[in-house]
Amino acid sequence: MAKSLVIVESPAKAKTIGKYLGPNFIVKASLGHIKDLPKKDLAVAVDGDFRPDYQIIEGKKKLIAELKAAAKKVDNIYLAADPDREGEAICSHLQEELVTKGVQVFRVMFNEITQKAIRAAFEKPMAVNVHLVEAQQARRVLDRLVGYKISPLLWDKVRRGLSAGRVQTVALRLVVERERSIRAFEKREYWTIDVQLNAKKAPILKVSLAKRNNENVEIPNEETATGITAALENTTYTVASVGTKEKRRNPVAPFITSTLQQEAARKLRFSVKRTMMIAQKLYEGVEVGKEGAVGLITYMRTDSTRVSDDALTEVRGFVGERYGAAYVPEKPNVYKSKKDAQDAHEAIRPTSVLRTPDEVAAFVGEDEIKLYRLIWMRMTASQMMPAVFDQTTIDVLAPGRDGNEYKFRATGSVPRFDGFLAVYEEGKDQKDEEDEELKHKLPAVTEGEVLKFKSIEPEQHFTEPPPRFTEATLVKELEANGVGRPSTYAAILSTIQEREYVKKEGGKFGPTELGEIVNDLLVENFDHIFDVKYTARMEEELDAIEEGKIDWRVAMSEFYGQLSEDLEHAERNMTDIKRMEIPTDQVCEKCGKPMVIKWGRHGRFIACTGYPECTNTREIAPEGNIEEGVEEEYCENCGRPMVLKKGRFGQFYACSGYPDCKTTKKIGEKEQRKSDQPLEEDCPSCGSKLSVKFGRFGEFISCSNYPKCKFVKQKTIGVVCPTCGTGEIVERRSKRGKTFFGCNRYPECDFVAWNRPIPETCPDCSSPYLLEKFSKKDGPQAVCPNPECKFKKDLPKVEETAPQPEPAVAG
Repeated sequence: MAKSLVIVESPAKAKTIGKYLGPNFIVKASLGHIKDLPKKDLAVAVDGDFRPDYQIIEGKKKLIAELKAAAKKVDNIYLAADPDREGEAICSHLQEELVTKGVQVFRVMFNEITQKAIRAAFEKPMAVNVHLVEAQQARRVLDRLVGYKISPLLWDKVRRGLSAGRVQTVALRLVVERERSIRAFEKREYWTIDVQLNAKKAPILKVSLAKRNNENVEIPNEETATGITAALENTTYTVASVGTKEKRRNPVAPFITSTLQQEAARKLRFSVKRTMMIAQKLYEGVEVGKEGAVGLITYMRTDSTRVSDDALTEVRGFVGERYGAAYVPEKPNVYKSKKDAQDAHEAIRPTSVLRTPDEVAAFVGEDEIKLYRLIWMRMTASQMMPAVFDQTTIDVLAPGRDGNEYKFRATGSVPRFDGFLAVYEEGKDQKDEEDEELKHKLPAVTEGEVLKFKSIEPEQHFTEPPPRFTEATLVKELEANGVGRPSTYAAILSTIQEREYVKKEGGKFGPTELGEIVNDLLVENFDHIFDVKYTARMEEELDAIEEGKIDWRVAMSEFYGQLSEDLEHAERNMTDIKRMEIPTDQVCEKCGKPMVIKWGRHGRFIACTGYPECTNTREIAPEGNIEEGVEEEYCENCGRPMVLKKGRFGQFYACSGYPDCKTTKKIGEKEQRKSDQPLEEDCPSCGSKLSVKFGRFGEFISCSNYPKCKFVKQKTIGVVCPTCGTGEIVERRSKRGKTFFGCNRYPECDFVAWNRPIPETCPDCSSPYLLEKFSKKDGPQAVCPNPECKFKKDLPKVEETAPQPEPAVAG
């Protein structure tokens, strides 16, 4: 009989760990949290000590009964949830439910699921860390207070179903403020002047105007540019100096959660959520040939760049053997973590750098190998020598006919030693001067050499507004401001999109009309709670609770005091969007009464003030200025005004004379078309580059050589087909544009599902997979596809959303 019970979070993790522990251990999965705050009420004692009323999650009672039965047959229980706050809370709740007389309970933690790490953890078991549990409990209470106290105000003033989140609202605020800075941006004209010169040897030397009489020169308009160009006619260009210096480019640190998410977005076009799902699979274990199930990477939720001594020794040895001794630094490269990093975890790295991506590729899916390769390259490059360049700067002097002396400059770099660049180069959100230097090839010139004039090129430019956030840059901004933690970035970005507060077009975030209204109401009435610096300070307090430096109840009391003040103010002063009417200069074509702008379930619209006798309404054009109304179009058949309507396939124009005149008109392609976005990835069918294209049902990736090549890249979700076991589940579209999921081996395998499959075994009927469903009442849930099995469980949330159903709100 087994003497020990081990409880982990997921079946995949249980399978991998069970292989290492042997027959004296029973390994079971808790399938995430077993307790949570109930949905029906606040469940936090705000008048007392802020004690949360945790209850067993609906659907988990049978699982807990099975765990209790197993616990009675063993001498020891080992709690092995993930090594973070959420994992510690899961262990604490399991301990509360399973502890019995005569049974010892231990906590074991490991940053990687390998035989060595598992054995080391079980040799030195610990107790559940109370401070970590309190930090998670404090975060849960904070999110519940915000979600259940503020969301009902949005229901009353805007519309039902909206939610406010402690951190999600700050992310929304960043997106809205960036969008408004783009709108307010006033472009400024400036000019540059480049001169092309011939030296004794090729290539042509292109120099840029840098100084006039040794002072920086600004060229604000064409008139100034023309004057300088005229002053440089028929002058001589002489090399004033040629300077060459060594420039070193150092490798970057191995990945932490935020940098992995950013780089996967830049290089692989993975969403943050997709990156974390794939990383979870690589961490929990993959079948690798004769080796069997093994975790391929270390724990993926970390903000520490620390790497273990064993891993450093292994990677330095690998670099020396694969690339040569010249690529190995004298001492291991050490990288500084940010000041508030949790150093208990390592950086994200391969559990063994000896498992090269080429060796692993045969055992994992396309997305998994892409992410593993990125992690492997980053870790390997982090322990290599810097790249060395020879940077040359050439200054050229030219006397002007206006009596001024003009200095031109050209800079270029030549690689001398590739160093870490032999393995990996970090992606960038924007090109910088260093990129341009590497492209700029310079001729060999000598000081005093007179160069032959070829051409002068004045060029007009305009300053650019700040760019919209991408997933990568928004995560970077959140991290830079101390908002959120590694475990929350994916959920933050998912939530603001699911709530329709932001939209993503061309990979860039912009706020929706609803998002701007919600943001303005919340920031106006809860400026303290949703202030970036205040939110960052609350994250620091959660870290302090985790370290045992402050009592979590003290932090909750301070927060709730501020929240209560803001709530009283908001209840009296928050703008009532539902009942607001904005006058326009338009009149109703049916009854002649004035039209006003109102707010409805689907946003703003124009309505007749004669309601309910007259029910005439109009859509507001998406790009139109609502204060000015809609630009008039007229029916080509009867001459009456055309109005914007919304149908099952989107917006269209319809004659206002309906039903007498039934003329309709599509919104022009020019208004809706988006240009293709080229990718660096090659088409597997013809070798051309792939492109992101925009069709009737959204964006997709296909060959840029269409229609000659009709390859379309299928969007995988990182789940093996539960029917055939060899194919992968891909996201597809029906003829009507509805998303469904099917096996990529169709028609050989006919597996299909309308909901996203989850690679978890049903604990009740052993179905090999579950389905992800969402309901307004219960939120996201995993349910069994077997119609005879009623198993379902709540999926974990990072931020509290509005309680359902809606409570009564006064006024």
